[in-house]
Amino acid sequence: MIFRAPELSTQDLAVLAAIHASRSRLADVLRTPRRWQGGLRRTMLARAIRGSNSIEGYNVEIDDAAAALDDEEPLSASQETFAEIRGYRRALGYVLQMAADPYFVLDLSAIRSMHFMMLSHALSKSPGQYRSGPIYVHDDHDDRIVYEGPDARRVPDLVDELVDGLRESDGTDPIVRAAVAHLNLVMIHPFRDGNGRMARALQTLVLAREQIVEPPFSSVEEWLGENTEDYYRALASTGHGAWHPERDTSMWVRFMLRAHHMQAQTAERRLHEAAAIWEMLDQIVEMDELPERVTEPLYEAVLGYRLRRSTYLKQAGLEERTATRDLSRLVEVGLLETRGATRGRYYVAAGRLHVVRAAARASREPLEDPYPELRAEWAAR
Repeated sequence: MIFRAPELSTQDLAVLAAIHASRSRLADVLRTPRRWQGGLRRTMLARAIRGSNSIEGYNVEIDDAAAALDDEEPLSASQETFAEIRGYRRALGYVLQMAADPYFVLDLSAIRSMHFMMLSHALSKSPGQYRSGPIYVHDDHDDRIVYEGPDARRVPDLVDELVDGLRESDGTDPIVRAAVAHLNLVMIHPFRDGNGRMARALQTLVLAREQIVEPPFSSVEEWLGENTEDYYRALASTGHGAWHPERDTSMWVRFMLRAHHMQAQTAERRLHEAAAIWEMLDQIVEMDELPERVTEPLYEAVLGYRLRRSTYLKQAGLEERTATRDLSRLVEVGLLETRGATRGRYYVAAGRLHVVRAAARASREPLEDPYPELRAEWAAR
C-alpha cells in the first residue's frame, strides 16, 4: 500500500481550475515564438535546478546554475557543490528529453537511471541502487530524527507499486498525480541519498509527460526551494515521522496546489517582465548603435547574471575577436562593468541596466495566496 490521492474539496477544485487556466495562458503565449523566450526558458530551468538543490543545502548563484546548463565551470560555487548541481542538471535533462517521447516507459529502470545520473559523481552514495538498510531524516537544527523510512526489504515492491500506478490512468488530475508521486517517493526514501531531489524530479517528469505546459514553466522546484520550511512542514504534517501510507494526503495536496498556483503567477509575471525588458533593451541597442546580438546577454545582466565571454561566444556563435569587441563596447557605453582578473573576468550590469530592471519590476502586482489559512492548519496539527 502507498499514499493515495485524496478527494478534493470545492476550494481545491477552484484552485486547480485557476492553475490550469494560468498554464493555458502560458502555453498560448509560448506557442508564438519571440526572441526573448529562449533566455526566459533558460532562466526558469536554472531557477528550478537551484531551487531543488538549495533544499538539500547545495546553494549556488543563479548564473552558476545556468553554467551547468551550458557545460561551463562555476564562477563561485565549490567543486563539491557544483558536482551536485551538474548531476541534477543531467537528471533534469533526461526528464526534458523524455517528456515528449512516445516510446518512453516510466518504470523501475527509469527511476534508477535518473538516480544514477544525479549521483554518478559520488559512487560512495550507491547511485542507481536501492538502499540496503534503515534510513532516517535528521533535523540538524533541533538535533533529532524527524522521519524513518520503511524497511529496506519493502522498497522494491513499494517503488514498483508507485510506477505501476503512474502508468495507469485513473482519472486523477495530472497535477494531483504528480504531487502524490512526489510524496510517495520521498516517503519511501528508496536510496541512500538524493531522495528529495529524485522526488521533485519525478514530479516534474509526470507533469512534463502530461504536457501541462513546457517543463521549464510547469516545475514548482523554484518555489519549493524558496519555501523550504513550509515544504518540510507539509511533509511532516502528512508523514508523522514514519511510513504511514494510510494517512490522509489532503494537506500535502493543498500545499502542492498552493505551490503550483504561486509558481504559475510568478511565471506569468516573468513573461510580461521579459517582454518589457527586451523592449527597453531594444531601444538602448538602437540608440547606442549596438549589434542586435548583444540584447540577450544584456537581458541576462539585467536579471543579475555575471556574464562571461566564453558563454557569450557559445550562445551567439561568434568568433572570439567579435565577442571581445562586443563586450568591450558594452563596457565603453556604460551598460556593463568588468570584474575579476583576466582568467576569471566577468561582466555585471551597470548604469542604465539597473534602471531597466527597476522599471520592469515597478508594475509588479503582489501574488495571490489561494490558501491563506494553510499555515494556521499546520500549526493546529
